[in-house]
Amino acid sequence: MLYAILCYNDETVTTAWSDEKDRETMARLAAVEARLAQVGRLGPVARLLPTTSATTLRKGRDELVITDGPFAETKEQLLGFFIIDCNDLEEALSAAHDLARANPEGGAYEIRPLAIYKPGETRA
Repeated sequence: MLYAILCYNDETVTTAWSDEKDRETMARLAAVEARLAQVGRLGPVARLLPTTSATTLRKGRDELVITDGPFAETKEQLLGFFIIDCNDLEEALSAAHDLARANPEGGAYEIRPLAIYKPGETRA
């Protein structure tokens, strides 16, 4: 089963990190990624740019509205995600736990099972 681990944190905290702290954090995360890759459990990983670079399209009753900024008003922003291949939720939770320990402060990790759809395939 594929799981997405969505990484949230307060963007004002993470964008205030020094270059050195950011490199150190990314190195710790890379070590977790390497362990997951070694056992064949790591899929795509993405680090999102700050929410100041985001654009949101919302569907209203009769119109589409495009705005600058993040998709939701929250205290923590989606910073990036990992796609991992695990046998069950317990394995996915273990990987998320490792990622949380690799980050120096705060944050949340949302773990969600994925359904993969490929163009041209019929959905079940």
